Parts: sequence; structure tokens; C-alpha cells
Amino acid sequence: MNLPEGFRYSALYAGIRKVQKPDLALIVSDTNATAAAVYTTNRVKAAPVVLGRKNLDATGGRARAILVNAGNANCATRTGAAVALATSRAAAHLLGVPATHVLPSSTGVIGVELDPALIINALPALIDGLSPERFTDAADAILTTDTVRKIAASEAGGFRIAGMTKGSGMISPNMATTLAYVMTDAGIPEADLAEALREAVGSSYNRLTVDGDMSTNDTLLVLANGASEVNIGSKNRAQFQAALNEVCRSLAKQIARDGEGAKKLIEIRVEGARNENEAAQIGRAIANSNLTKTAIAGSDPNWGRILCAAGYAGVEFDPTRTDVCLQGVRVCRRGLAAEYDEAALSKRLDEPECAILLQLGEKGPGTATFWTCDLTHEYITINASYRT
Repeated sequence: MNLPEGFRYSALYAGIRKVQKPDLALIVSDTNATAAAVYTTNRVKAAPVVLGRKNLDATGGRARAILVNAGNANCATRTGAAVALATSRAAAHLLGVPATHVLPSSTGVIGVELDPALIINALPALIDGLSPERFTDAADAILTTDTVRKIAASEAGGFRIAGMTKGSGMISPNMATTLAYVMTDAGIPEADLAEALREAVGSSYNRLTVDGDMSTNDTLLVLANGASEVNIGSKNRAQFQAALNEVCRSLAKQIARDGEGAKKLIEIRVEGARNENEAAQIGRAIANSNLTKTAIAGSDPNWGRILCAAGYAGVEFDPTRTDVCLQGVRVCRRGLAAEYDEAALSKRLDEPECAILLQLGEKGPGTATFWTCDLTHEYITINASYRT
């Protein structure tokens, strides 16, 4: 993986997790970076989300470092705000940067007090360990119930973009979801970076769901430090956007593939809607349908559940002109059962990836793609004991 220039990474075990594996990560830009972010729209927001937003507002979209802890969400506690502020200030002091240039993040259990000393005491060793070669160490340290590391990169026009993310459960975005950090050595003004991020999120993290639950800590941050000496303007803006989209989509799909207890990645394509928003609304309803997700888990080509979910999405369409395809096989034609080999299709649904296509008879220009996963008993097992 060809990483962006001018960034260093570090990770270690600070004692926040119950199990002894890295739970504290640091990402540092060697120079002031342009920064943009999207955060959870949940009315219950974790302290790091509130402080991170405040810091970005104070600096006008500039940052030098991202400090992330796993194992504790630092949310809905008596000391959450004080902990976020104290740990960010301590990191800033040791890095020699303004406190507002450190953006904090947390992930883990909600409602449990976080001891700031665990982080503050670990900061000297964390900073000593900074290296351009420790990207994957940082990516591993932010994981919680994830079973695999989630990273992606793209390179174009002399600049590089790389990202890391975490997420397996509590995934249902309305901006971005989970935690994600994207670094680029391109130079781009804050307003343009924020606009590019919104577009990338719209077709990636906002098209992702695992279980319909939106986190209190959702954060997606992008840092652009210009170390490549390639500045993004009108001539290469589309190229930058395409690369950012590619990284965000890859990360979002990796989350869906690694959904808690999941065995299958599900890609849902809606075509023929009156506009993209309506296509996305239908896609989200299908992706969040537990009946659809359990049918896919059981390799059951139960297309009625898909049509049903589309019908309650709140979008007007004519079901008698609507088709459904599973794994490329048309199972519903004009709202009625089509002829197909059910046994053969059921076998194809055993594959690790499932494609659902809903074609609306309106034949409008609106299309959207959503990603989710199947729902298995293992999801219950994981979440029944998550806190304890």
C-alpha cells in the first residue's frame, strides 16, 4: 500500500480494554493539515464528537493529530467532556501543537466512566512510537468487535489517499458511521475538502447498514496536508473526488462484509426510481429489513420480503410493474412470481456475496446502491454479552 507522505502513526495498549491488545491510536500530520469531518446525527453525542466539532470550528478546518481510544465510548458519563479535553490537551502539549489541533475519538461501551490517566500516562510512549510505517498498527488499535482490519488506498495524479475504519455492529448511518480516518497528501482548501467528503459519504457510508442502529460516536475525518505538492483545483478536482469515493466505498463495503455474525455481504441495487433520493430510500428499507437479511442467511430466495420492504419505504411506485432479481436471476416479474430453478438459486445464495436488484416500472433516472449483510444467530450472541 502506497501511503500518503507526511503522516505518522502509532498504537499501544493503554489498559482501556478488558483484553490486552492495542486500544490507543495516534495519527499525526507533520505539518498543519486541512481537515473536514462528518459526525453522528444521533441526539446523544459522545464527548469526543462534541469537542472534535468545536475544535474544527475554532481552527477553521485545520488539524495536526487524531487521538483515538477503543474499549470505552466516553459517552453518557459524568466526566466525559473533561476526559476528552484533558487527554486532547495532554497530547497537544507533548506534540507541541495547539490543543484545538487535536481531534479526539472514542469507541466502545457507552455509560462507563473513562479514566483519563490511562490515556495521559500512555501518551509519551505513544508519541515515541510514531512512524510512517505504523499505519496498520493504528488501524488495528481502533477495532472493537471487528474480526478483520479495514483499510483502503488510492493513488492518482501524483497524490495518494489512504483510509482506515472500524465497524461491525451498531451500523446505520445518516452521515457516516463508526469511526473512519482518511489521510491524503494532496493540498485542498477546507471548503472544497468538506464538499468532497460530503459527496464521498453520500455514496458510501450513507449507503451502509448492518443492524439499523446509529452510534453515538460516529466520526469520519479527512486530513489533507499537501505534502505531495499537488494542489487540487478545477483541473484535477474530479480525479481527487473519484479517488476519495473509491477509498470510502471500499471501507464501507468492508464494514458490511464484517457485520457482527455475518456470513454474507449483500449488495442492493435499486433502479428506475424518480430520483436518487427515492432510490436510496427504498434501498435503505430493504437493507434494514431483518426478514430479508435472515432469508439471505438461510439462502432462501424469498423475494416477497424484498418487495414488501420496498413497499413500506414511503416511496410511490407501481408494484405491478416491478421486477426483483437475486444473483442475476429474475425471481419476480411485474410483482408476481417468475419461473426459475429455486434449488439452483438457493445454492447460489450460499455464496459469500449476494446481489439484489429491484427494478421499478417507473423507468425513472434514479438509482442507488446499498450494502448490508445477512443476519445470523451469532449477531445475538455477540450483542447479548457485549457489555459484560
